[in-house]
Amino acid sequence: MTARPLLFLGAGGLTRETLAAVRLLPETWDPIGALDDSTALHGTLMDGVPVLGGLDTLADHPDAAVVLCIASARRSLVRLDVARRLDLPDERWATIVHPAAVTSGASVGAGTILLAGVVITTPLSIGRHVVAMPQVLITHDDEVSDGVTFAGRAALAGSVHVGEAAYLGQGALVREGVKIGAGAVIGMGAVVLRDVPAGETWAGVPARPLRGESA
Repeated sequence: MTARPLLFLGAGGLTRETLAAVRLLPETWDPIGALDDSTALHGTLMDGVPVLGGLDTLADHPDAAVVLCIASARRSLVRLDVARRLDLPDERWATIVHPAAVTSGASVGAGTILLAGVVITTPLSIGRHVVAMPQVLITHDDEVSDGVTFAGRAALAGSVHVGEAAYLGQGALVREGVKIGAGAVIGMGAVVLRDVPAGETWAGVPARPLRGESA
C-alpha cells in the first residue's frame, strides 16, 4: 500500500511531536510539508520537513491529507475555528494514532491526534480534531467532544464529559462524573472535583475559578 501524502497545518511544537509519531507509520503517511501563516517560517525546514507557505496554499495540494497541529490554552477554540474555516470533507483530515497509544476499540474522530502513551481504557467515542499529548488517560464512559486538547498526563476518571474545545493543562485530574464546559480551560496540575462552566478558567487543588471568573 502506498503511503498517503500528509500536510501539517502549523509549524510549532505540536507539529514536531506529531511528525515524530507519523515517522513511525511510514506505510500509512508520507509527510511532505507544513503550512503556516508566519512568513518568517516559509522556506525553512522543521525537523527535515519544509514549511511550504501559508494556509492559503492548501489548494495547491489537493491529494494530500491534512492534520491540524494548532493548540493554545489562551485560544482554546482556535483549532476548531480553523477546521470550520477550511471546511474540508472528513476524508481529507488525517487521524494520527501513535503506535504506543492504546485505544481499546474506541472510535476516534477525523483529524484527531493521539500521541505516545495515551491510554483509552474501554470502547468509547473521541471527537474530531482532539489532541491528546503523551500519557493522557481517558477511562470508562467518558465523553470527549470535538476540538478538546489534553496536555501531557491529564487524566479523566469515569463518566466525565468534556465539552467542545475545552483545554486540560498538563497533569490535570478530573473526578468521576464531572462536566467540563465548552471552551473551559483547566490549569496545569489542577484537581477538578466539581463541574466547570463553559468558558471559565479553573486552577488549583482543588480547582476553583481564577480571579475574575464567577464563583
